[in-house]
Amino acid sequence: MVEKNIKVSTKAEDTVSIPSHEQTKSLDLPVFYGMKAGMTRIFDENGNHIPVTVIKLIPNIVSQVKTVAKDGYEAYQIAYYEKKEKLISAPKKGHLKKANIPNSFYKFAEIKTVNVDDKNIGCEISLETFKPDLYVDATSNSKGKGFQGVVKKFHFAGGPATHGSTFHRAPGSIGNRATPARVYKNKKLPGHLGCEKKTMQNLKVVEVNKEKGYMLIRGSIPGGKNSFVKISKSVKK
Repeated sequence: MVEKNIKVSTKAEDTVSIPSHEQTKSLDLPVFYGMKAGMTRIFDENGNHIPVTVIKLIPNIVSQVKTVAKDGYEAYQIAYYEKKEKLISAPKKGHLKKANIPNSFYKFAEIKTVNVDDKNIGCEISLETFKPDLYVDATSNSKGKGFQGVVKKFHFAGGPATHGSTFHRAPGSIGNRATPARVYKNKKLPGHLGCEKKTMQNLKVVEVNKEKGYMLIRGSIPGGKNSFVKISKSVKK
């Protein structure tokens, strides 16, 4: 397989250093969090181009263990995306210090699972199970489009564009006279577009390069560059 136009930042400020004593501990989970670096294409052995999304691999560290006895359910809390220490709030610093994590992680998420163990605090999420040809689900927030009208938001056809028409891109009539004298719920009207949580299912992993710190997933994934993406094993495959 030939790579083309794959660019993943290797600047010092974009990389997260994990102490050597933490690198020996790892935990296998069906979920991890990465960053969308953009899209490109690669070529297979037959010369066919394959559109792929580039996911930047970042450390995912277990920062807390939720148990049935204490919290009512079982889950691992994952810390990811490191920032400068001065940009982290005091509660987050205290939380990371309690878990003996020296890094200044900014984002946290929970992964529900069974048979959790307190000994896994500080472990890094392993990517050994995420191999080429594996089907995954990608969850992220879609790009925000701001306030949009019904033509762009719902693909309304609009009205006549000529002959003095004043009805171009308006939604049209929305009422029902005196009965019921109100607008029905879920009526398609202008409003905020985008910034919604979206999941793309059954995407195939094309390549995982741990040395350079990126993963290639076939197809597109919601969100803009540098947005966070939740990658999990497909539930329908």
